[in-house]
Amino acid sequence: MEGTIVEGLPGGLWRVQLSDGRIVLAHVAQKLRLTYVRVLPGDRVELEISPYDKSRGRIIRQLP
Repeated sequence: MEGTIVEGLPGGLWRVQLSDGRIVLAHVAQKLRLTYVRVLPGDRVELEISPYDKSRGRIIRQLP
């Protein structure tokens, strides 16, 4: 799913608003951390949503 980062939270979590209007908590995937991709509020990102908890996700890609 695609969304926009709304705010950064302590502990490496981000509040992301999805394209359908829902707001989820997400962390940055390890692949992005290893390549030092900087994620800031206002950035568009692609997420994987957890199948167990629909309010949690993982940021897997930064969109242009």
